[in-house]
Amino acid sequence: MTTTLLRTADELHARTRADRRAVVMTMGALHDGHATLVRTAREIAGPDGEVVVTVFVNPLQFGKGEDLDRYPRTLDADVKLAEQAGADVVFAPFVDEVYPGGEPQVRISAGPMGERLEGASRPGHFDGMLTVVAKLLHLTRPDVALFGQKDAQQLALIRRMVRDLNFGVEIVAVPTVREDDGLALSSRNRYLSPAERRTALALSQALFAGRDRHAAQEALRARALEVPATHARAEALSAIGESRAAADAHAVAKAVPGSAAAVRAAARLVLDEAARLSPPLELDYLALVDPSDFTEIGDDFTGEAVLAVAARVGTTRLIDNLPLTFGAAS
Repeated sequence: MTTTLLRTADELHARTRADRRAVVMTMGALHDGHATLVRTAREIAGPDGEVVVTVFVNPLQFGKGEDLDRYPRTLDADVKLAEQAGADVVFAPFVDEVYPGGEPQVRISAGPMGERLEGASRPGHFDGMLTVVAKLLHLTRPDVALFGQKDAQQLALIRRMVRDLNFGVEIVAVPTVREDDGLALSSRNRYLSPAERRTALALSQALFAGRDRHAAQEALRARALEVPATHARAEALSAIGESRAAADAHAVAKAVPGSAAAVRAAARLVLDEAARLSPPLELDYLALVDPSDFTEIGDDFTGEAVLAVAARVGTTRLIDNLPLTFGAAS
């Protein structure tokens, strides 16, 4: 398969479509995570469908002091990777193709969700992101668009925009791709020195610690449902010297569905230790949120949640997250 590089929407619209078109939107500097998105798009589109990869570094979503100018631009390598992953087209428009006449006066507002977490750290970022996603959806006219779970808040906002504004497109989430040591793949990883990369591992390690604490808590919750325990039973066990059984009975009796605070605490411990490394990890936020609006969840929460973290190592800002389910049926 030979991948075609196109620069204008007219060229893309002139192509004959035999089946569904699947689009993967990127800002270039493609890596294995993007390749996974493209391969998934290929599976969804099928042999008669079309996979389009957009490459566009969107100036609207870079705030003051952010890395627009130094953001890597590697179009030749991007086309090669897209081709190897199964893309039919790389659509790499120039800025004036996407924003004719300069920056748009009318933009999409991300609303309250866009002001939390990443939005609080990067004011205006999500307004710019949604505006370009909306424009690229119009320019590429896909049946389905795929986005990585690594950018969980971005994914949630795109889904909300598509629903609220009646875009006729299906949004598919693809799980985060990681290095063997757990670091989430990102175009910004190339900025890290070897020492900084070692420190950066704390992001995924913190998430895994929270996940493990969550799994233990959910197992305890399931046991509490199966074998109701009372403090009286625990005291009786203690009286006959069964200290380990008594401790377990106490824990089961106190089991709280979810225990979001315990998950946050387990993750925070890893991040606090990383803050003392050289170079140190500078935490921006650690949050355990409801993915429908990105507000913090409480200990009585049940359902899908996202454990998210953002931090800076040296001059590089990184984000990561893991999905968790609280109160799953046993």
